[in-house]
Amino acid sequence: MCFGRLTPVATDSIARRVAQKEVRLFFSSPVAWLFLASFATATLFIFFWVESFFARNIADIRPLFEWMPILLIFLCAALTMRMWSEERRTGTLEHVMTQPVGLWRFVLGKFHACFTLLLLALACTLPLPITVGLIADLDWGPVATGYVATALLGATYLSAGLFISARTDNPIVSLIGTVALCGILYLLGSVTLTDFFDNQVGEALRLLGTGARFDSIARGVVDVRDLFYYISLTLAFLALNVYMLEKERWDRAVATARHRHWRSATILLLGNLLLANVWLDRIDWLRLDMTQGKLYSISEPTHEFLGQLQEPLLIRGYFSAKTHPLLAPLVPQLRDLIKEYEVAGKGKVHIEFVDPMQNPELEQEANERYGITANPFQVADRYQSALVNSYFNILVRYGSEHETLGFSDLIEVRTAANSEAEVLLRNPEYDITRAIKDTLYRYRMGGNLFDGIEEPVEFIAYVSSDALLPEPLLAYKKSIEAQLQTAVRHSGGKFSVRFIEPESRGGDVARQIVDEWGFKPMVISQGDDREFFFYLTLADIRQVVQLPTDNFDPTAFRLTLDTGLKRFASGFTSTVALALPPVNQQMARYNMGGPTFTNLERVVARDYSIRLEDLSDGSVTPEADILAVVAPHQLDEKSIFAIDQFLMRGGTVILATSPFTAEISGGQLRMHDYNSGLQEWLAHHDIEIGNTLVLDQQSAAFPSPVTRREGDYEFRDVQMIDYPYFIDLRPPGLAPQHPVTGNLPQLTMAWASPITVGKDSGRRVTELLESSANSWLSDSMEIMPSLGPDGLSSFRPGKPGVNGNAIAQADEYLGLIVQGRFDSFFADKTHPLNSTEQDPQMYDGSGVTSLIQHSPEAARIVLYASNDFMDDQILNAVVTASGTQYLGPLELFMNTLDWALQDDQLLQIRSRAHFNRTLPPMERRVQALIEYFNYGLAVLWLVLLAIAHWLRKILRRRRYAKGLAL
Repeated sequence: MCFGRLTPVATDSIARRVAQKEVRLFFSSPVAWLFLASFATATLFIFFWVESFFARNIADIRPLFEWMPILLIFLCAALTMRMWSEERRTGTLEHVMTQPVGLWRFVLGKFHACFTLLLLALACTLPLPITVGLIADLDWGPVATGYVATALLGATYLSAGLFISARTDNPIVSLIGTVALCGILYLLGSVTLTDFFDNQVGEALRLLGTGARFDSIARGVVDVRDLFYYISLTLAFLALNVYMLEKERWDRAVATARHRHWRSATILLLGNLLLANVWLDRIDWLRLDMTQGKLYSISEPTHEFLGQLQEPLLIRGYFSAKTHPLLAPLVPQLRDLIKEYEVAGKGKVHIEFVDPMQNPELEQEANERYGITANPFQVADRYQSALVNSYFNILVRYGSEHETLGFSDLIEVRTAANSEAEVLLRNPEYDITRAIKDTLYRYRMGGNLFDGIEEPVEFIAYVSSDALLPEPLLAYKKSIEAQLQTAVRHSGGKFSVRFIEPESRGGDVARQIVDEWGFKPMVISQGDDREFFFYLTLADIRQVVQLPTDNFDPTAFRLTLDTGLKRFASGFTSTVALALPPVNQQMARYNMGGPTFTNLERVVARDYSIRLEDLSDGSVTPEADILAVVAPHQLDEKSIFAIDQFLMRGGTVILATSPFTAEISGGQLRMHDYNSGLQEWLAHHDIEIGNTLVLDQQSAAFPSPVTRREGDYEFRDVQMIDYPYFIDLRPPGLAPQHPVTGNLPQLTMAWASPITVGKDSGRRVTELLESSANSWLSDSMEIMPSLGPDGLSSFRPGKPGVNGNAIAQADEYLGLIVQGRFDSFFADKTHPLNSTEQDPQMYDGSGVTSLIQHSPEAARIVLYASNDFMDDQILNAVVTASGTQYLGPLELFMNTLDWALQDDQLLQIRSRAHFNRTLPPMERRVQALIEYFNYGLAVLWLVLLAIAHWLRKILRRRRYAKGLAL
């Protein structure tokens, strides 16, 4: 290396000239091309084979970045191993020392060259995110931050490698030393080291480790603390590099003031970088969430809830110092999120983090007052296994009210082929904000229902005059009048009462309520011509709700009134009446006896008050805010009457039903007829569920028993196959504009039937779920899959035999909402709760309830045409196929509840959950083609680099020859 005598002009460009020279030397060696090819091959092999990208079935490139901190150690060590050691070995370092310029220019030039080569190597991996983005819905925020993190981490390793290279004349020693130093920096924050310490020490080590900081940025959050950490390490190693080279110029026998100044300046720089990192660690708000849904930031609805605080709110995290290794990295994430609540609370939110194991008083309070206990976790290493009792809980307390969140509320477990289970935070903001909302409203209302009502509500009773009422109803009327006046006095002007006699004004009111709501007059008994009205309603400016009379029992009226008022109030935990099919426990042990819904019950009970409803008594509990009927089986007339009258009162009825149900048992897959008893009731409302099943070429994987033929022999295996009965729904098949489905990335609909709705009903129809244009119908009961000679599924569109009478391909509706005025199915039928044939509106003093013949406009039917898509066994199959605990069917159901109960704020937060964007279904040959395509792009990139280097070399030779000629 020779630059001759440098002029001031040349001095300014020395760093650039050094960088150009190093890049040329690098590409002049065949080892460089072999190295770049090896790096590209290693990254692609890890992505597709080691991490099993297609088996993971998740549309992200996290496997690439998870391995990058380790790959960069060897990449950067190889790039820097000869940078200074080669200069020292060949003797050109002395020439550099004698140049009349600062050595930092040479150091910066070599660093620039290495960083350029690093970026070129990373460019080989760019086809991966581009390919994933083309075949699936990729969140580009974590991709961008992942490459930023890779560049910063690479810069840190390169500066460390240059520092090591400057200390030796042997490139191999430099390589080993760099790998050792960078490996130590990585291991500082890795689980391998932090598992030996408690959570507090482990968290400090994670702050020092390069890998833990890398994970923080790669997940999609750009934190100034992490950026400065990498920049400060890079500057520190570059400064040490310059200082070590500068010492080569000194006469070791003489100590001068210049030497002291260099030492002082270097120590001062390193000290300032260290202090700046310590100071920045306390600033946790300088961060940018780059994820598509701002998954790691406080949402606007949370800010709105926090803005309603009048008293201090306490959020306390109970985290043990010694916990399970998979939970330990989640503790800092929860702490950062809770700190954001403190910032957003503007002084009204106080946070605490305690270890109950080290504070017996707090542990006793947690156990006795809040019901928080330690969870036993089994921790195992290569030598032994042990049971560790650890706390992983959050307490939210506002005044005298509190809510607790435990281990099962906060995390999800994701599994994938050929890899260990991965533990992630599910949606902590939703859980914490929901707890804040519940405690806030309970404390604010203090038991007064009217504090949660914003608009005035009026109780309107359409009751005939006392002379027309039978004696029992007259007593009932007087009793409820007294209860109503008590409610008016405690309402603060938000509640009023009005009794209207329908027969007054020439009967205009009577005709109006008959036409509008079907409130027909009642009669006392057969042969008695006296008619009377007795209907109770609640109304505000938006809706009218009819109150059930509960057999005219005055002791039950206040509960009925409060239940009705809750539909006008906010902040109360809504009640879901959930009607499930009866389960034969003995049969269920063998996966027989029909679908079961334990997971559904657990999920609903987590967010709502749940009532398991028995519809056979002909009524729905008065406390119910919404009715959900899942997989109904042979409903009798009384059960249908209960559903009908709940709808007539303006309620929302969610139905999950189909004419079929599947059974997986003993390696067999069977389809059975499944009579819900609702066919006529749905047909009355112009809704029909087809007596066929929908199959779709856009299908999800399913671990299904398949038939394999070898010669004359037949075998049954369990394989992961694309199963057309498992319809893979994605936008626009998931209505992108509706709150229920707009934020669902994917949904698997199992064994669904087509839905048709009459167009002349005058009601609004909203399609939620729709199969693709490549779907078809089949009435075959043979759903056992088999593989053909080509290894593909035997289910094909239009193919008879296996598919029965296959119908041409077309898109089909699988889920929809029908809203508007409905007419009662029992308007012209005998009242099912009466034991004798009599008029539907007859009252005989025996407690017969009235019949509502028309619903208000707010009434809704939400229909999903499948009995099995939320079944426990099917959900387990979906988890096995997708490798994640994200259960789309349950998310769909919970979104439906949130939307129907008008909890828009929590629905908005729930939709921000970290859904795993799944890959679209594709054949193995397509997967192989994608893999080879990425290998080809990497090779093409290397070829283009080689061509560019060759062309530049030719041009340089021509310029040199032209200069000699002149």
